[in-house]
Amino acid sequence: MNFNSLKNKPFFKVITNVYLVILTVFVVWMLFFDENSYLNHREFNKEIKELQTWNSYHKKKIAEDKETIRKLQDSLELERFAREKYLMKKENEDIYIIEFDTIKK
Repeated sequence: MNFNSLKNKPFFKVITNVYLVILTVFVVWMLFFDENSYLNHREFNKEIKELQTWNSYHKKKIAEDKETIRKLQDSLELERFAREKYLMKKENEDIYIIEFDTIKK
């Protein structure tokens, strides 16, 4: 097999086509080496999803806090909250904390 017979094969003609070689180099460059490569886009998309999760978590916490603030406008609810959360008491009261063993044997 000499070079002339190899040169006439259709596969060799396609492989040595200048436009195909340039297109292949361009695609490889854009996918892997460029600043806006596919790999960078994948990392950015992952970061965007994490930030959206973080954002939705905090929006939910803000909604819960707004609801708590709305409930605390009532003096009885404010007193209940202070007793449960901060273990506050009136002067003539004693507090007993009861903890249950939640481990099943």
